[in-house]
Amino acid sequence: MNIQQDIDNYIASQPEHKRADMLTLQALILKVLPNGKLWYLDGKDSEGKIVSNPNIGYGAYTIKYADGTSKEFYQIGLSANTSGISVYVMGIADRKYLPETFGKEIGKASVTGYCIKFKNLKDINMDVLEAAVRYGVEATGKN
Repeated sequence: MNIQQDIDNYIASQPEHKRADMLTLQALILKVLPNGKLWYLDGKDSEGKIVSNPNIGYGAYTIKYADGTSKEFYQIGLSANTSGISVYVMGIADRKYLPETFGKEIGKASVTGYCIKFKNLKDINMDVLEAAVRYGVEATGKN
């Protein structure tokens, strides 16, 4: 399989209401990152053990570690979870920025340093979510 097929299968495996929300979110993210690299992480470690929820990634940036090493990772992530959906805005150095800037206006969501988690898309202000995604992409360089 290829990454696009993995993404399509993952979204198709979700319950109908969550699937529709994820397709809407994917369209929003692709509007911001139309040529971004696509990622699919199945949530399994190198031994095949499940260690996280599967997630879809969009775009790419380089994480630089204190020891001088670096690795590429996605800028924006999308994942279904037991209570709803998570949108990950990666690479923001200031862990207070997302909750302080977008937390009060986004709607019914939990907003942490890099994650916006909510039950249903209808409970979210899409303009605020798009602004958070755009901020994350700009903060990590448009790739």
